[in-house]
Amino acid sequence: MLPSSAVFGGASLLLLLLLLLTTTLSITTTASAPIIGLDSFLTQQARLDPQASSDSFLSLSSSLKKSLSLSHHHPPSISSLLSLQLSVPVTVKLVGPDFPSSAPSILHSFLSASISSDNFHIIAPFSPHLHHLSLTHSLHLDVSLSSSSLSSLLSDTLRSEVAKSPSSLRSPLLSVPYSSIDQIIRQDFEKEKPVQGFFIYLLNLGASKSKPYAYSYGFGDSSPAFTKCLGSVWTGKDRYLWIDLAAGPVDYGPGLSGDGVLPRGEFHPLAALHGRPKSQKALLADLASLVWSAYQVLLVPSLRIPVPFENSLIIQFIHIYGSDSKDINGLDFKSIERTFMDEVNDGALLLGDQSLSFKTYDVRYSECSICSFAISRATTSYTSRYLFDNYTLIVNEYLDSKRLHQILSESTDEFRRLAGFPEEDFGRVLPVYVFDLDFNTILLLDRYHQSVAFKDMVVAVRTKNTQTVSDYSCNGRHVFTQTRELERPLVGSILQSMWGVSPTHLLWSPRHNSTLVDYTWSVGQTPFGPFSEISSLSFVQKDAARRNVLLTSLNYSITSAIDVLESIASHGGDRKLLKQNRHTEFIQRWNLFKHKLDKAVSALSHLDFEMALCFLRSSDHDLYAIHSLIYQASQELEASLVCFKDPPFPWTSALMSAVVFFAVIFAYVKRDKLFRNKRKQF
Repeated sequence: MLPSSAVFGGASLLLLLLLLLTTTLSITTTASAPIIGLDSFLTQQARLDPQASSDSFLSLSSSLKKSLSLSHHHPPSISSLLSLQLSVPVTVKLVGPDFPSSAPSILHSFLSASISSDNFHIIAPFSPHLHHLSLTHSLHLDVSLSSSSLSSLLSDTLRSEVAKSPSSLRSPLLSVPYSSIDQIIRQDFEKEKPVQGFFIYLLNLGASKSKPYAYSYGFGDSSPAFTKCLGSVWTGKDRYLWIDLAAGPVDYGPGLSGDGVLPRGEFHPLAALHGRPKSQKALLADLASLVWSAYQVLLVPSLRIPVPFENSLIIQFIHIYGSDSKDINGLDFKSIERTFMDEVNDGALLLGDQSLSFKTYDVRYSECSICSFAISRATTSYTSRYLFDNYTLIVNEYLDSKRLHQILSESTDEFRRLAGFPEEDFGRVLPVYVFDLDFNTILLLDRYHQSVAFKDMVVAVRTKNTQTVSDYSCNGRHVFTQTRELERPLVGSILQSMWGVSPTHLLWSPRHNSTLVDYTWSVGQTPFGPFSEISSLSFVQKDAARRNVLLTSLNYSITSAIDVLESIASHGGDRKLLKQNRHTEFIQRWNLFKHKLDKAVSALSHLDFEMALCFLRSSDHDLYAIHSLIYQASQELEASLVCFKDPPFPWTSALMSAVVFFAVIFAYVKRDKLFRNKRKQF
């Protein structure tokens, strides 16, 4: 039997362990528990003050401030800011009877294994070597088989459209209007509402394997002077896109040389069903690659430029015309304005209390000396050889857009005087210079472009020449550029300069440290690229326009907060820099600031751009207060010089060194006696 002292000691030890475990669990629970009442308070503030014009910290109750004072909720650290991640919900629907029941799980496993979180990227940043934002994004994927009724309806509709489509003498592909399929898919998408994500429909209908077909996106057929590019994808105005894997095979891209071509062969994922038969896993691997490409280019595209938030957006059309009468055919500024204002009236493009206005000014080329100087200075030439009876050297002229941009930037005051437009004091102003020249020759920007976007302006040009053969081809035929049609190129350029929307064929790659070109998604509803004739905007451009503004603002808040933390660290830490009362307010402000950033990222993940803007604006008040606290504390620091006495002489180490030194000398002198070699005696 154990003595009572041992029993008492064991019980005390067990009680101590339980108390320690309870305390640890309590601390962990407290650290991970949310602040009760803070979310409801911020939601109420967003409803009462949607523009976040007032500082919400001043309206906090004492209990909420006390909860925010606990530094373990969001301890000030750079890693907590860089860990912010935007979740992108994507639903992939497999439509068609040929998809097996195991296809969703296999496709999900392929995408989960190949896709990791990544930063948002910028093609042309303000800092030349900083092509990424501080915020990352990750794919939240859901893959499912569609209903058999949707597959049957699409198959019957496609079979009917293929049967009544006349054969073309210029193309082996039958032309099927995209609207017949899009109408059915849009109705299925409407049934899923309300949705807070993107839908990708992969169609494998097998409705007409004997007759190859592809989708047309406009009226009329191809002719010797007009090329209608057929495709197999469509991006809707709502957040869905569909890809018909059985359509084609189609090919489009640079006709002579260049990157980004979509080849006719079976190695591109869009041509996965064409060519040699593939196993189900090989087919699903191609589809995973296709979904990953759509995710990168369409759902989380690179920013063309950073876009700061401005309340007033003003687009100035400066029409520099050379002929006596202005020709609006192909250059109807009212049509361009309608393209944007229709989206604004539908609640797209703009955020909060932003406003968008258009102004048009006319300048006669003959009365504008700086205009003729700019064209003359920017005109340069290039040579090319063509095989007629023999190789013939041909000299062609074009405009250097960068040189033209430099002259226009330096002559802003002169243009303001000639055109009579006022200097805007507030908001962001985007001048759009359109040179409508009375020349009979072809004159393009940088040899290929009708319009070029810069960070601070858009430059476009057209002459009396109506069309030219471009260096692009589509389905085996060269693409003709209608050089008098400037409306669609201007829409794309304005999207780039005003909202930072990247063209659907450009993507920044940090692994290549350069911009990649891929024309896979440049057909259908897009105002970019030479293969589409549609000026209207899809969800890709509409979402990117608002998301880019929010990402730029969010990135500024993160980098500014990081600067604050680095400044605090350089002063010895927050507890040394800030006194007790200021330190308490700093911790409260920081925790509230970090919580608002989390709410803004969550709203972005749910595609609630207005709520994200509200939280970002509200967080600016806390960030400014934190800057003020640190600035005031740093101004009160006093420099002091503390003198230390010289350290005592190290007698112990000196004596030890002397003993070792003399021992080595003694051993060297007596080496013959100490290491005498005893010889054998014979």
